[in-house]
Amino acid sequence: MAFNNYTSSAVGTSPVTVHTVSAGQEAVVIGLNLANVTASQISVDVQIAGVYVIKAAPIPAGSALSVLDGKIIMEAADTCVVTSNTASSCDVILSVLEQTES
Repeated sequence: MAFNNYTSSAVGTSPVTVHTVSAGQEAVVIGLNLANVTASQISVDVQIAGVYVIKAAPIPAGSALSVLDGKIIMEAADTCVVTSNTASSCDVILSVLEQTES
């Protein structure tokens, strides 16, 4: 088992894959933070395994949003994808506990 952070800076209007779980692995998402790095409000979508965790979440200028209120299990090949409605506007930190599938 290992704790890892995956980051992506300046996420914009094109979907960005922050992390893909490797073959033979599982990951427990224990934190997902989004920071608005612009001077205007943005809206952000987050999908895990193709399902919205949050959609069009407003984040005020210079603020951050902690997305999770629990934990999410990701299996091999699952992805975490983030998209903003504004170019180069969102920094992301995804914290996971990864382990080999049993």
